[in-house]
Amino acid sequence: IVGEFNCSCVGISKCLPAYCKDDKPNACYNDIPKKDLAEVRKIGRLVGKKGLAILAKSGAPAVPRPPRAQESLKLILKSVDPKFAADESVIEKFMAWKKS
Repeated sequence: IVGEFNCSCVGISKCLPAYCKDDKPNACYNDIPKKDLAEVRKIGRLVGKKGLAILAKSGAPAVPRPPRAQESLKLILKSVDPKFAADESVIEKFMAWKKS
């Protein structure tokens, strides 16, 4: 959906602490200050819903997921809480939800 993404342009500059760059190659979601997380989640949900609506509206057939998709999901979940990445039922639910 997005070829290039600039947090400031879409109003979610509070996500900048999670932006990986040369001086912060291991930046992640956990680097966002706790006081900003509610707003980050709210905007993230909104952007996600809009993106899914655009994809659904396009009627494009679902592209088969490469095995890397599941590994990427595990890495994202691990950055939030390692027990999520180890829970196969959580992984399956996310993968099934994305297919729906």
